Amino acid sequence: MNDDVRNIVLGVVAAGISAAFGWLTRTYLWKRKLRRKQAFFGLPPHSECLLVVNRAATHEGSVHRFDVFALLELSSLIKDCGAHARIIQHDLAQQGFGERTEFCLGGPYSNRRMGAHLASLLPGVQMNVDPEPTPDRGAFQIGSERYRLENGVAEYVILARVTPGQDSRPVFLFCGQSAITNQAATRYLARNAEKLARKHGNGSFCLLLKVVNSQAYGPDVVELVADVTRAAQEPAPALRTSHRATG
Repeated sequence: MNDDVRNIVLGVVAAGISAAFGWLTRTYLWKRKLRRKQAFFGLPPHSECLLVVNRAATHEGSVHRFDVFALLELSSLIKDCGAHARIIQHDLAQQGFGERTEFCLGGPYSNRRMGAHLASLLPGVQMNVDPEPTPDRGAFQIGSERYRLENGVAEYVILARVTPGQDSRPVFLFCGQSAITNQAATRYLARNAEKLARKHGNGSFCLLLKVVNSQAYGPDVVELVADVTRAAQEPAPALRTSHRATG
């Protein structure tokens, strides 16, 4: 074998080793990223989770189209983790939490289970569910601050990950002032899951998001108002109207 042939052979071997090493590295990084995602969502491969859906405010038993879009966002996320979901209506989900990951969608006015979760897991978050058309209808009360709804202009939504116990699977809450805010929160979670996992690990958090000008931008323009985890987990103080301008 002359020098030219030897160099060609060595070059091919080196290229093959480099390609194999690159493939192994990419596979390792992909698997590590996937494991972190599965841990954050509490969704190991082949596990089952619950999608608890609300009802449309004006049609008993139906689901608003924006909530359907939110379910599609969550379904894609669950599939990426190698898990599968069971969809159940809020008034039929008569079971505890922590044994499997749960995604609960909708405000307490349309989702009975959301109301129970807020009372049990986030007692510092209250939502006005008065059917009368008052200025505070649909408003969030978090600690001493009140966040009023401005339809189509400034709408708020709670995005929370709550772990009831040390070895419990998480409960994800998407509690919005309107159906489009629920979709905005699920999209925000899907887009920022890696960042949220780095910041909060596998612990609990509660974020207040604002959907800006949904009449023009739909669920795409979302601002993080505040991390309200501490206030949300503390017992609610006596309600009083905040003088701070919101919206």
